[in-house]
Amino acid sequence: MVPLALPKGVVIVKAAIEDALSIIRMGTADIVSEAQLREKLALGRPLRVKAGFDPTAPDLHLGHTVLLRKLRQFQDLGHNVVFLIGDFTGRIGDPTGKNTTRPALSAEDVARNAASYEQQVFKILDRSRTEVVFNSQWMETFGAYDFVRLASHYTIARLLERDDFAKRYREHQPIAVHEFLYPLVQGYDSVALCADIELGGTDQRFNLLVGRELQRAYGQAPQVVMTLPILEGTDGVQKMSKSLGNAIGVSDPPNTLFGKVMSISDPLMWRYFALLSLRPQAELDDLRRAVDHGANPRDAKLALAHELVARFHGAAEADRSQEYFLSVVSRKGLPEAIDERMLDIPSAGLPVAQALKGAGLVESTSGGLRLIRQGGVKVDGERAVETLVFLPNTVRLVQVGKHRFLRLRFSEKDA
Repeated sequence: MVPLALPKGVVIVKAAIEDALSIIRMGTADIVSEAQLREKLALGRPLRVKAGFDPTAPDLHLGHTVLLRKLRQFQDLGHNVVFLIGDFTGRIGDPTGKNTTRPALSAEDVARNAASYEQQVFKILDRSRTEVVFNSQWMETFGAYDFVRLASHYTIARLLERDDFAKRYREHQPIAVHEFLYPLVQGYDSVALCADIELGGTDQRFNLLVGRELQRAYGQAPQVVMTLPILEGTDGVQKMSKSLGNAIGVSDPPNTLFGKVMSISDPLMWRYFALLSLRPQAELDDLRRAVDHGANPRDAKLALAHELVARFHGAAEADRSQEYFLSVVSRKGLPEAIDERMLDIPSAGLPVAQALKGAGLVESTSGGLRLIRQGGVKVDGERAVETLVFLPNTVRLVQVGKHRFLRLRFSEKDA
């Protein structure tokens, strides 16, 4: 990527704007609106590009880095990033995508997780072009009048347009009033920060658009909203999440991170390349063509794993992790022949302990749970967690103890 620095006071020529747009568009799901983005790029000043992260867990995973990668691209184009840690909104609890009220975090949890975030983001972002802020800085000074005024700029009807709220309302599920405040508070962050651009996942689109409306209400130019795809976890089906046991953590040890990347399916590898790699698109196209013409997809996956470990742990660690994988995991870690078993499971999935019993790996579900708690079960090379759920149309490699391996193929049970 060639940086397009924007010296203060210099107006960008049209060609430079188009070059910047071609980089910005890569990997994005939606831009609202590209015409306004072009206008902002033509201002000839570094833009304030905002992204918010609720510190709901102590570790960032590769799903978070989809946004961080795009933020870094903006920095390489000469713009400034506002990395917002939602320590105030984290204590409300983001209801996005939830069918029930999400529990709020304690102030202690938020502070601990926020400190961990700050340590990790600069593995990707340029510290000199990053402003780290906490929305408690302005929200904790909000009085009752300020909240009433904020609420007056949006209607319940508009809030009920959001899919998760609409679904819960139709199904007579409770929606607490504080949940309606969440998108308003998130939107007000853009007002407080005078954001030019805000980035978020596709599941955050509604909240980001609220920010545009509130900026207009408070007399500001509306921010450009950019959404990016949600990265699937190692199972290739569900959104990457530590609670689902399908996450690859930024702070995972090098060998663990390398092995997790190598465990993903070949089709999923290309999505990871598209959303995570910093390689030029032409290079990614060459890799894809090589595999299509008979090259071993494992070699492409090795390149991806090496790139990601190098990004978070350095090139030397990436070299060592690749050698470890090839010499220990690939050649010695697995038996040459692994039995395979098919299980019919409900469309909603099957908890891991029940799957172990169904496959004959344990005598009872309680025995499976006990074994998982003891660390005696691995799925795709990683220690299993009790909350892991297997979904139909997936294949998982299960290890019980040191030497018992079984490849489980899941199909959907007929209704």
